[in-house]
Amino acid sequence: MIKILHAADFHLDSAFSSLPPEKAAARRREQRSALEQLAALCEDCDLVLLSGDLFDSARIYRDTLDALKRFFAAVQAEIFIAPGNHDWPAQGSPYLTEDWGRRVHIFKSDKIERVRLDACDVYGAAFTAQEMPSLLDGFTVADPDRLNLMALHGDLQANSVYNFISAEAIAASGLDYLALGHIHKGEVRKFGKTVCAWPGCLMGRGFDECGEKGVYKVTLDKTACRTEFVPLRTRKYEILTVEAGDDAIASVNAALPADTEDDCYRILLTGESDAIDLPALEAALAPRFYSLSVRDCTVPKQALWAAAGDDTLRGHFLRDLKAQYDAAGEDRQRGRIAAAAKLVTALMDGREAVL
Repeated sequence: MIKILHAADFHLDSAFSSLPPEKAAARRREQRSALEQLAALCEDCDLVLLSGDLFDSARIYRDTLDALKRFFAAVQAEIFIAPGNHDWPAQGSPYLTEDWGRRVHIFKSDKIERVRLDACDVYGAAFTAQEMPSLLDGFTVADPDRLNLMALHGDLQANSVYNFISAEAIAASGLDYLALGHIHKGEVRKFGKTVCAWPGCLMGRGFDECGEKGVYKVTLDKTACRTEFVPLRTRKYEILTVEAGDDAIASVNAALPADTEDDCYRILLTGESDAIDLPALEAALAPRFYSLSVRDCTVPKQALWAAAGDDTLRGHFLRDLKAQYDAAGEDRQRGRIAAAAKLVTALMDGREAVL
């Protein structure tokens, strides 16, 4: 039986372009600090399989390389890296130019290689360009009686240009465990006798990567495979949908979980509502979050269109907009039409327009 830590998609030195520059730099420092947590999780492991995209691009800070080297030096297990589409070993890649230590094996070819250890055989291959054809097709393990593992970057989506891996190729491989990267959400599947898994990304970087992020710890022998998802203590991205009601701030506060100060939130306001002052709302809520954006997805209360039947300038204007509103095909379009109605009727009344 062997114990494995399987991680992927660190995307170190991500731009974090949605954040202000100072917070983006802080988040890159947090990425490096997360490697210290990762090293602690490796203490009881025999192998560490890192399935690509450790770097987000070819632009890598020296601070990041030093942090990654400290992580590798702190780990006593054998480490295997299968570069992916973001960190493929192009000319000048730190995978080719840096000394990573004797326990670190980096696959650098798009031809599957085999490394024979006492307890198992470890296979792997690398992306050698940003896009790769299927790497696993036609592969079978050299010795089915041994414990066989592979680290690889790729996905199951048919016609993917990022190393499409078919269910048939996995089942025919003879592998006991296929450690995959590229998909940023944790998932474990089984094809034939082969267990394959994506641990997801190490840290959320945007609202397409919500929730807890982490790694898999795997216990494996020829008869069984046990996977355990272990979340890291990092900032989360979350999307919260709240019915605004008559008091949007109160509605949001009532819906929020505790301890959101370290996380990045997007709040979607829904339901019927009068005009919402988004800048004031964000300013009032901002102290409860590391980062916050609020989107007004509400529809106007029926009172907005109450004068649409009047034979007046206001009535004719609202009647025309109401027809456009009813015919609109999506919420965003209806929201713009309703905003126009609120703005013009406020101006007609001599009131300050709040959108």
